[in-house]
Amino acid sequence: MVEAALFAATESLRVADIVSRTGLDEASVRYALKDLKMEYDMRDSAIIISDAGGEYRMVLRPDCKKFTGLFARPDMPAGVMRTLSTIAYNQPVMQSKLVAVRGPRAYDDVHTLVDMGLVHARPVGQSKELTTTPKFSEQFGVGSTKKADIKKWIEEQAKAQKDQS
Repeated sequence: MVEAALFAATESLRVADIVSRTGLDEASVRYALKDLKMEYDMRDSAIIISDAGGEYRMVLRPDCKKFTGLFARPDMPAGVMRTLSTIAYNQPVMQSKLVAVRGPRAYDDVHTLVDMGLVHARPVGQSKELTTTPKFSEQFGVGSTKKADIKKWIEEQAKAQKDQS
């Protein structure tokens, strides 16, 4: 039931979410999550169970994401993705600095990214401080919500992309 819940969910799930919707006890859910993570890892599956901030989700293993473009359309326009990458790499970043780098279209991009739940915008003076959310790490399979880990992951992705060219 836990695997089915993760597969069907459109958003990340907390243990309490799974417990309340399945009727399983907390210990059973935690054991199942741990067991599923190990099972997917041991068989080197293209799918992994992501745990970011105590929220679980089925995601593609990062090294398999290169194949998704062959079969699925991107979830967001390339310009919005570049804005998201800029925020993730430089976070926390002030929206005013982002606009100076990306141009005025960044205002719309930030609005889109906040609506998608990938970016958090905190008012600071006349501008906003932008950071990624745990959903960003989950959706992209980063494996961590720490800023240093996200930056390292982006650098690894860029290097892998360059090596493929």
